[in-house]
Amino acid sequence: MSTKTLDQRIESNEDVLGGKPCIAGRRIAVEHIVVWHERRGKSANEIAGEYDLDLADVYVALAYYFAHREEIDQSLRSGEERVQERREQHSSLLEEKLGHNPASTR
Repeated sequence: MSTKTLDQRIESNEDVLGGKPCIAGRRIAVEHIVVWHERRGKSANEIAGEYDLDLADVYVALAYYFAHREEIDQSLRSGEERVQERREQHSSLLEEKLGHNPASTR
């Protein structure tokens, strides 16, 4: 049986989530772990259980975040800005049905 060392638990691959640092062998980005833990208040144990991760993977992802905080926070902000831009460009079906189409008021 082989075990992963700590430095083998996070990887970046341009073909997986655009090269964002991820749990090795998974499509779970470090920033996903950060959002679940820091913003949604999930414990490391909850995250590990819910996503079938080793507890060490969660802690390594959090350690990676704190070592690269500025870079990952910027990535999160950029994603939030893209979502907001799309919301402003496209109205929802509910808004259209209610007659609140922000795209038509511009």
